[in-house]
Amino acid sequence: MSASPVVQVEDLDVYYGTSQILFGVGLDVRLGDTMALLGRNGAGKSTTMKAIAGLAPARRGRVTLRGQLVSGLKPHHIARAGLGFVPEDRQIFPEHSVEDNLIIGRKTGPEGQDDWPLRRIYDVFPLLEPLRHRIAGRLSGGEQQMLAIARTLMGNPVLLLLDEPSEGLAPIIVQRIGELLRQLRSTGATILIAEQNMHFCLGLASRATVIDKGQIVYSAGIEELKANETVRQRYLAL
Repeated sequence: MSASPVVQVEDLDVYYGTSQILFGVGLDVRLGDTMALLGRNGAGKSTTMKAIAGLAPARRGRVTLRGQLVSGLKPHHIARAGLGFVPEDRQIFPEHSVEDNLIIGRKTGPEGQDDWPLRRIYDVFPLLEPLRHRIAGRLSGGEQQMLAIARTLMGNPVLLLLDEPSEGLAPIIVQRIGELLRQLRSTGATILIAEQNMHFCLGLASRATVIDKGQIVYSAGIEELKANETVRQRYLAL
């Protein structure tokens, strides 16, 4: 495990208008880690992801990506620095084909790396290749989620943010998404997943951070979370 984090979040305060949403949030994700950011609906997970991506600017605190301060940068500059963000609503281009969506997302990484060419995307996402000419808006929810993840990987990110990837999907599709993310983890990808579905993350993440009412309340290895009934019941039970 790398001694230095790929992303480090320190003391973030984020407001929507006059309402404070995040209170001193701090976390870090290290190279090759899959970190689960867990919490109930409204706990602050999505706001944390948006703050890292520059979509919800922090009033206080800082975010560094591979040691570079990215707080205050525009979202597209943070993306160029190596951040890939899959939002909760996926935001595919519904009038374009699957392959057009992928090509639109294509760029080299911050050091010119091209680890995710189109051929590799189809190898890792075999369900997408036979759909490559289909209009993306006609895909199922699970197919759209796979496309959104694949399109983000086409940008060769050093850190992949996934906001509620299991949300609204049938259990069999959630299982497939989980298998895909385990495969990505095995390639050495660094991933931060915001999820309400704790069980989706238990067999997937290496570490877990729990957020409640805009504050980090627990952080540990995933096995420690599994063993901590008190934390799971207090902050994650529905």
